[in-house]
Amino acid sequence: MGAFDAIVVGGGTIGLTSAWRMARRGLRVVVVDPEPGRGASWVAAGMLAPVTEVHYTEEPLVALNLASARRWPSLAAEIEADAGSSVGYRTCGTLLVDADDGDRAWSDELFRFQCSLGLDVERLNTRQLRALEPNVAPGVRSGLWAKNDHQVQTRRFVTALLAAASRRGVHCHRAPVTAVDITAGAVTGVHCDGVSLSAPVVVLAAGCWSGSIAGLPPGAVPTVRPVKGQILRLAGEADRPLLGRSVRGLVQGSSVYLVPRADGSIVVGATVEERGYDTTVTAGAVYQLLRDARRVVPGITELELVEARAGLRPGSPDNAPVVGSTTVPGLIVATGHYRNGILLSPLTADTVTALAAGETPPPEMDPFTPARFAGPPSTGTPSPGSAVLP
Repeated sequence: MGAFDAIVVGGGTIGLTSAWRMARRGLRVVVVDPEPGRGASWVAAGMLAPVTEVHYTEEPLVALNLASARRWPSLAAEIEADAGSSVGYRTCGTLLVDADDGDRAWSDELFRFQCSLGLDVERLNTRQLRALEPNVAPGVRSGLWAKNDHQVQTRRFVTALLAAASRRGVHCHRAPVTAVDITAGAVTGVHCDGVSLSAPVVVLAAGCWSGSIAGLPPGAVPTVRPVKGQILRLAGEADRPLLGRSVRGLVQGSSVYLVPRADGSIVVGATVEERGYDTTVTAGAVYQLLRDARRVVPGITELELVEARAGLRPGSPDNAPVVGSTTVPGLIVATGHYRNGILLSPLTADTVTALAAGETPPPEMDPFTPARFAGPPSTGTPSPGSAVLP
């Protein structure tokens, strides 16, 4: 296949968006993944929700998420123009509702925190809530309305990304990466399935497998663990949709979300489980998700359950993304996005592209470089053993 300007290890939304963006800048790029687009990105619901997903003590992450959300309209338009197909981007807003008085107390506290950060969120009374979503449960008496929290249909997004990247000249090598090649302390390429690919830049975007690939010096890549998420898909009717916008529910302290699609289907998710690399769909998780979703929108019990899947999110030690240059010249990391991989695709791709081109990356990414996990200086010596990107 010859030499490239950049090799992207991992074909999820982070890897594909970065590869496509670099190719638009004129770089010759190859993505290496056994099944591009079929990992966590294929399972994800596609909520672009920097306001309703805000958490305490995560102000820098909030700023990052908001900055990336602002880039989504242009990203969607550019990908659609290159691919000739829709990514399913919908500016529908997100409604957060509470199932009982205890959950209301929690959402009141969240609302105050959101307001303290200057976020665009509104408290709705019963009449206002019903005007937006008549099928929310009668016991729900109030909600928070985040009009700028949107969604994208992830499977359309991934399919369009693959087409857009191909039309921009991105090569796709469908094989597992067995090792990163480091010579004289700098990246020179990767080994995969008996083939060696050469490039002065390697982007490690392999999700929760990013830290297990052989050839990486100790300390060059932080620990990234898998966080299991189980999710359901329910079929509905396009002419009689149950919901018009994403609804996130608080049910006895737990969170459940319902994300409607244009065809009337609804995505229900998602569990958060520390189960290693297990992707088993369990009866308990299906029950929990349907039970909590029914508390918020009772009508979901009339819909057909068409799919139950489990995916593995990449979680870093602080559950924030790890994006930037490493101690190894030419090695760029783009992983650890946890629950925000789809949302952060635009800003991550812009950061990776800037670094590959020798430019200054967006300042919002400064708090999330690998340097915050830096250990002892690396010697450049490859680590023993081998690992395979599934």
